[in-house]
Amino acid sequence: MHHSSMAIMKAFVERYLNQADILNIYDVGSMSKGGFGTYKTLFDKDKWVYIGLDVAEGPNVDHVLKSEYEWDIDSECADVVISGQCLEHVEYFWLTAMEMARILKPEGLLCLIVPSAGREHRYPVDCWRFLPDGLNALARYAGLKVLKCETPANADNKWKDCLLIAKKQKE
Repeated sequence: MHHSSMAIMKAFVERYLNQADILNIYDVGSMSKGGFGTYKTLFDKDKWVYIGLDVAEGPNVDHVLKSEYEWDIDSECADVVISGQCLEHVEYFWLTAMEMARILKPEGLLCLIVPSAGREHRYPVDCWRFLPDGLNALARYAGLKVLKCETPANADNKWKDCLLIAKKQKE
């Protein structure tokens, strides 16, 4: 994970989450690869439970999913779902987004950080780059209300990360 995405996720934590709340936080694509850091330290609070999800065992993975598209996780169990630098490696990302929405509790928050630029970096595939319009469409497809969607200005960010923050509405 690069420095700019850590700063983006840190800003999400500071702006949208309350340390006094009891929160179950699921990190989709949480495996630490090649010495890169994780978001886990940002969520190390007394009342927060961080659960790293990935499709394979590895560093920072608490639960191995049976597939990217069908999760063996209860519906509406997550207060927060985060994912950074993952969806570009998922062939059918819209199906993964539907699983993210499914496990969110009503009023739960989703925070996605995805690249809109940058070189190919297969792990094992590299399929997509995202722009704000695409993330807005993805949120609508998953039935989520967009709270923020942008490419934060950062001249040093070669990946030009896009940020989506969305909320699951009460039915």
